[in-house]
Amino acid sequence: MPDDAAAWRFSHDRQQISDCLARLARGEDRRDAALISASFWPDATTDYGIFAGDFAAYLAWVVPGSDAIAVTQHILGQSHVVLEGDSARVETQVSAYHRIDAGEGARDVWLGGRYLDEMERRADEWRIIRRIMVYDWFRDDGPAVDWSQGLMGMAFSGPDFTGRAQGDVSETFFAGRDRDNEE
Repeated sequence: MPDDAAAWRFSHDRQQISDCLARLARGEDRRDAALISASFWPDATTDYGIFAGDFAAYLAWVVPGSDAIAVTQHILGQSHVVLEGDSARVETQVSAYHRIDAGEGARDVWLGGRYLDEMERRADEWRIIRRIMVYDWFRDDGPAVDWSQGLMGMAFSGPDFTGRAQGDVSETFFAGRDRDNEE
């Protein structure tokens, strides 16, 4: 059985890895370059199948993102984490929603898969050094329903209830506090 210090280190590392992945999902959904940058090491690489490159190229691709994709939502599932000293291999389940308008009206599409992340701890901080995306399924729900004025026949009481990639109410809700919880 591990001693208390080893158990604490293991738990602490796993929590930092989980926090990094959640920060990245939020950064991608909000197209927030600072949150995304705080999740990858500058010398990282990515391969999403539809895009592969170094971190600088990835950041330029995902921020500001396509105007044709008004909303994304990355929903993270369980992560399988294998710690190896200052490195880790992490597989995380993901479902991602995208509202896409390629000029013929908005469509709601979903995909599911797994992020395969190689992560490194540097100066007691965990970030991704290499990410590969594995796609397990894709679903096109067809033309998007206009829910901008309300849901199920009930009007919204204000404009802040519909999410969007940039400029939604969560920006003022957090007002720069996203990075304040870092140790």
